[in-house]
Parts: sequence; C-alpha cells; structure tokens
Amino acid sequence: QVQLVESGGGLVQAGGSLRISCAASGRTFSNYNMGWFRQAPGKEREFVAGLSWSGSLSEYADSVKGRFTISRDNAKNTGYLQMNSLKPEDTAVYYCAAGPTVILARGYRYWGQGTQVTVSS
Repeated sequence: QVQLVESGGGLVQAGGSLRISCAASGRTFSNYNMGWFRQAPGKEREFVAGLSWSGSLSEYADSVKGRFTISRDNAKNTGYLQMNSLKPEDTAVYYCAAGPTVILARGYRYWGQGTQVTVSS
C-alpha cells in the first residue's frame, strides 16, 4: 500500500515556473513507476509525465515536452514535476500516481488527492 500526497500547487503568471511534489508513504514507492496527470474543469483527466522506478525512463505528453520535467528522489520517497514556461491551458488539478505499471502513461494503482495549479494570463 502506498499513500501519495501532492503539494506545491498555486497561482502563477503565464511564463512562470512551479514545482509540485508528491510525498509517498510506504516502503515500496522506490519499486514503482510514477506519473503525473491533470484534470481541467470540464475535461477528462490526462497523462502529463511518467518516470520509471529507477529514473532511467521517462515519457511526456506532447503538450508539455520541453517545458516540464519529472523526477524522483527514492531516498526521500518523493516525486517532483518541474513546470516551466507555464501557459493558461496548463491550469488544472494535478495528480500524482504510482504503481507497478507496464506502460508509463496508464495503469497506475495508487493516486493522490491532487493539487491545484492555476496559470493566469
């Protein structure tokens, strides 16, 4: 069992940067792939970025490539999403996920409660 808690969301101007974190409890986080997803009002939840348990493999949605970076510190049981050059269309609730997935973009077992990111124009 893994519990995930996101933090670091907030209000930022377009063009700005924000780093959100995902703190995991449980001893197995370091064995799991992790991902970040987001859901904007009136839209379905979508994949943003994924990272393998070792940190050696990553995957990004086309909409965030070159702007967002996913990372993790297994010693601290924490994952991160660094978001640069933010756009108003990045506004959403961001969710952290973890689990023994085969594909980084889906299939996660554990989810956090989400953190709001709002980008003003």
